[in-house]
Amino acid sequence: MTVATAGPALAAAPAPALLSGLERRSLALRLLLAMLAAGLLAIALAIRALFPAESEVANLVAGAAALLFAGPALTAAWQSLRRPDLHGVTDQLIAIALLAAWATGDLVTAALLPMAMTLGHILEERSLLGSQEAIEALSRLGRAAARRLRSDGSAEEVAAETLRRGDLIELRAGDRIPADGIVRRGRSALDTAPITGESTPADVSAGDSVFAGSINLEGLLEVEVTSTGGDTTLGKVIALMQSAERAKPAMMRLLETYAGRYTLLVLMLAAGTWFAAGDAAAMLAVLVASCPCALVLAAPATAIAAITVASRHGILIKGSAFLEELANVDSVVLDKTGTVTLGELRILAAAPRPGIDADDLLRIAGSLGAASHHPVSRALAAALPAEQRLALDDIRETPGAGIAARWGEERVAVGRAEYLRGLDVPVPSAPRHDGPLAGVAQGQRFLGWLLLGDEPRREAQQALAELRTLGLNRQMLMTGDRRAVAERIAALLGIAIVHAEALPDEKMRLVVQEVAAGSRPMVVGDGINDSLALKAGAIGIAMGAQGTDVALASADLVLMTSDLRRLGTCIRLSQACRRTIAVNVGIGLGWTVIIVACAAAGLLGAEGALIAAVLHNLSTLAVIGNAGRLLRFDETRAPA
Repeated sequence: MTVATAGPALAAAPAPALLSGLERRSLALRLLLAMLAAGLLAIALAIRALFPAESEVANLVAGAAALLFAGPALTAAWQSLRRPDLHGVTDQLIAIALLAAWATGDLVTAALLPMAMTLGHILEERSLLGSQEAIEALSRLGRAAARRLRSDGSAEEVAAETLRRGDLIELRAGDRIPADGIVRRGRSALDTAPITGESTPADVSAGDSVFAGSINLEGLLEVEVTSTGGDTTLGKVIALMQSAERAKPAMMRLLETYAGRYTLLVLMLAAGTWFAAGDAAAMLAVLVASCPCALVLAAPATAIAAITVASRHGILIKGSAFLEELANVDSVVLDKTGTVTLGELRILAAAPRPGIDADDLLRIAGSLGAASHHPVSRALAAALPAEQRLALDDIRETPGAGIAARWGEERVAVGRAEYLRGLDVPVPSAPRHDGPLAGVAQGQRFLGWLLLGDEPRREAQQALAELRTLGLNRQMLMTGDRRAVAERIAALLGIAIVHAEALPDEKMRLVVQEVAAGSRPMVVGDGINDSLALKAGAIGIAMGAQGTDVALASADLVLMTSDLRRLGTCIRLSQACRRTIAVNVGIGLGWTVIIVACAAAGLLGAEGALIAAVLHNLSTLAVIGNAGRLLRFDETRAPA
């Protein structure tokens, strides 16, 4: 599958791909010409109605109105010959209708047609401009000023662009964060909705990561900058939205395949109408009615609305084709560590010796754990509030084995069984457990065991149940961890298929086997060892909140939060998008066929071309309105 990269290249192009200055001026010029032509046409019609004898003067004024459009219309048609797409077909048919109106001497129609069609073009481009303005609004979030701390502790106001990795910045209440970083001092709550889609403020303290574009709501924070510009999470959001906004949906590509043949068919139909009825008005009406503006917007307008909704929910889609493909997935392959689990150790249970209080185990183990950075030690320390820690002296750590210290007149220790035996502590047999164990001793007494492990995310069970209701009954857990650990997690989540102790290439091979068996798997992961599997699946989804750059680059969709329920949101949005595109194509194609048939049969009367232009723009508005209904899609939720 084709994958847009989201790695270092992002830094090179952080600015959004908005309409160029030339394109904006062209749009403004066409709007100005339309207004001038409308004024001249109104004068021509007034002269014809009030002074019937002055019809030649009315024709001259109408001819001047038509001339205002002749240059831009013919130029656009000529340029479209080099790009056979649906936009080009519309430009060509407008130019042909304009020339035919001139040839038949119908100058009023020659002025009305390009004016009406220009209105359709403006509606179309304004729809696209809306998504680009959303990207521009996001990019402004990263342009906040920053208070950089000097070495003497004083602060200076600087632009966000001047920040570098390692700088310390100060954030006061109400400040917008200018770069990604790590909190070094302070505690506060952040509004992260622009980045993650979460409406609930996130509490942060020392050691927590923060995103550029978030707003500091409460306290004073000191943050060390880790990423700036296009390398920030916000920069990646913008780059992925640019890529998705530029991508063409599958339906659009299919229609453009037949663009050239469509023009030939319309010309043959118009010629047939001319020869059969000898009615120039009917021929012009056929040409106008055949312009596929509604079809041009059918897929892009829907995709833009869906991508906008997805970004509001913290879901980044690298291309509209991936959004459409998501509606076809029928199974899910999940990484374990960091994806369905929290990715960090926690104390699951305590097994104290008879007569020992479990709180004593936690108090000693947590106090000793605070003196080390080992993952087990961090888990022990996290279970004990700082104010409850013991006053320890003479702390000594044996890396990877354990920690001992003096508490008053006694020695306390925590660690592996072998470590404690080396301290002359008699250690009994350990309980059965598929994760790390930490023994706790005081003096020469063994107090008991603490059982640690990585637990499922609190919303994981609900998320997987939702996927089953959406038809993804085949669910597979794939991990490099031990089988006992994998099977315990799978049992908790109701996952029947487990592949444990799998290396990265084995993970990819398992996904390829799923595809070869006729399945269309959605692969969800977050680490470097998941990148090959993400590329091999029908759709790859990266957990962006903690995912590696390699995983983000390999995935087709990125979840900016760790809420697995967003997977169900992705599928429901994809299904809604596909239904909306189908309805829009039906509106565009069906409406066009009806108007063309009425025009060819002469049912639109002497002003058939004008009526066809008005009806044509009504179908364009209907398509835009139907696509806009997707913007009401809202499943923003915080984890339960």
